[in-house]
Amino acid sequence: MFKNTFSYKGRIRRTEYALSIIIYYGATFIIGFILGYLGITDGATYGLGVLYLSIIPVMYWAIVQAIKRAHDRSASGWWILVPFYGLWLLFGDSVVGENEYGANPKGIN
Repeated sequence: MFKNTFSYKGRIRRTEYALSIIIYYGATFIIGFILGYLGITDGATYGLGVLYLSIIPVMYWAIVQAIKRAHDRSASGWWILVPFYGLWLLFGDSVVGENEYGANPKGIN
């Protein structure tokens, strides 16, 4: 699980995608909590810059995970731009067998 996490190539299962969502929201909560505890609020220009810079790697990772999940559904990564598509990624099953994005992560052919 979580192999090649920063590469958008390949496919991932629903479990890994769900854990990615949990980790993403947990990381953004922790970053926001730390910045709030340090007195850096949204009104401060410096604090806002630090917040955005610390969120960028986490956001990139979450987008890459969503793209790999879309590949598992045999769809282009551009579909993650569609509203509520993430729910389909979360609850929809993978395409059985190998597709153009790689082998089935479940191992079912």
